[in-house]
Amino acid sequence: MERKRLLTRLWQFQNDFGYIPQVAIKELAEELRVSKIEIEGVISFYHFFHLKPTGKYIVYLNNSIISEFKGYSEVKASFEKETNCTFGEYQKPLFSLFETSCIGLSDQEPAALINFYPFTNLTPLKVKKIIEQLKNGENIVKIADNPSSKIQFKPEEDKTIFFRNYKLGESLKSLKNNTPDQLLKIISKSKLEGRGGAFFPTSTKWKYCKESSSLKKYIICNADEGEPGTFKDKALLNNLPGLVIEGMIIAGYITGATEGIIYIRAEYMYLINMIENTISKFYEKGLLGNDIYGIQDFNFSIEIQIGAGAYVCGAETALIESLEGKRGEPRIRKHFPTEYGYLGFSTVVNNVETFALAARIIELGPEFILNIGTKESKGTKLLSISGDVAKPGIYEIEWGITIKKIIELSQATSPNYIQISGPSGECINNTEFNRKICKEDLSCGGSIMIFNRYRSIVQILENFITFFMVESCGICTPCRAGNQIILDKIKKLKRGICTTKDLTDIKNWGKIMQQTSRCGLGTFSTNSFRMALDKFESYFNLKISKCDADCEIEFDMESAVFDYDQLIKTTQ
Repeated sequence: MERKRLLTRLWQFQNDFGYIPQVAIKELAEELRVSKIEIEGVISFYHFFHLKPTGKYIVYLNNSIISEFKGYSEVKASFEKETNCTFGEYQKPLFSLFETSCIGLSDQEPAALINFYPFTNLTPLKVKKIIEQLKNGENIVKIADNPSSKIQFKPEEDKTIFFRNYKLGESLKSLKNNTPDQLLKIISKSKLEGRGGAFFPTSTKWKYCKESSSLKKYIICNADEGEPGTFKDKALLNNLPGLVIEGMIIAGYITGATEGIIYIRAEYMYLINMIENTISKFYEKGLLGNDIYGIQDFNFSIEIQIGAGAYVCGAETALIESLEGKRGEPRIRKHFPTEYGYLGFSTVVNNVETFALAARIIELGPEFILNIGTKESKGTKLLSISGDVAKPGIYEIEWGITIKKIIELSQATSPNYIQISGPSGECINNTEFNRKICKEDLSCGGSIMIFNRYRSIVQILENFITFFMVESCGICTPCRAGNQIILDKIKKLKRGICTTKDLTDIKNWGKIMQQTSRCGLGTFSTNSFRMALDKFESYFNLKISKCDADCEIEFDMESAVFDYDQLIKTTQ
């Protein structure tokens, strides 16, 4: 067995047994000629692989902040009551319950995956009915929901790019009449930049790969959409999978790559059959395989790799490590993937939205794109909007739209704290609603979470920091220790014993993590907290201890004896 097939093999054991038994680990170690400890290290890195037996039905309940505010606690309690199980508990024959981070259903919370089938808009009553049906042996496929994020808004027809009419293979017609260099110039002229959050010029990345002397080249579609509050890529994969595939084929033609891989997060496993069927249609029409469109020696194939639950795999080098059958830990930035990528070969890694937009650029022409947006931000952007809004869902907006307009379109109620680009992005307050979504102002990766003035900012930030602490790969000490330290400071805030020194410590730790972490998780995990301390200063002034700023409060007697006092009262 090749090491690159390790994740696929682990999924086979996980699906067959409900966990990965020791005999399987021994078998894999012998095949790969590595130690059992190394295989166990890979398994333990990913959330969805288990080393202990699980029940017939594995429940993953989303614990993101949107879920918390929509009734998560009541739904969690209902799952435990109806299954007679506890979250995180093993050794139950029928059900195993686990919490997990955002599963790409923020517009339909609370939500859960049961054996990776989606169940949305959960209530205690709905949970009771679901569990009863499963106990009675009903087919989970029939009772699962079929969520499709609603396209709540798109511009007028002459400015709509993504969600306009789609005809399979339309953008690929240009391959017959244009050389790779000519198509690369079109991509360059359109000023396409990566839509995964980094906004690196796409034509530059593809040019590096094209000019590489690598014996093999790969095109990887990063569909590991793990940023809480983000579900735009899921909407594209669900509604326009062919457009994404066409973007990959165009990238293959331009760069000379012959193999493409869609790395899709396990949380989107229910989309895989549909994506595979779409890929099959491309093969049937001669748009994948050998001599595509009759172009001699233009050979390109696409396969799918399922992730296993690791936020950090959204970073391109971590994703490559995962594809190679390793722990998804970011590489030390010595080479760009276009120099030394997947299996040591030149590799292009782009986001789902980037490939979809590349296909539309070739189909519509760069002028169409350049006439939309702002001076520095061309075209449209897909936004996932959720939170305290009447119309959560997908919005295709023209770059340059104001936050105020987004609030109006989504029908937000009493907006106060708005999170841009997920927990690793930035927060804004109600004095900033005239700011614009564009590179020149608020550069948004795709998620906007809107919270009203009745929501606890401390609760929001606690959820974010807890997420980063759980998802940290642990390689960088500042990230591993820093997130835990900041979480402890949040707990002091909640208990009313946080001092101004603690708030200063949070800012200082944030700077240390930003300067010394290997990847974006540690670099950006404290962004929102540090911004919130300044932008919501009056809020935090009410939360800190009234004692002298230099005093140290480390022990709260009342809190320390609370559980004991309650126990005495109940036993008297």
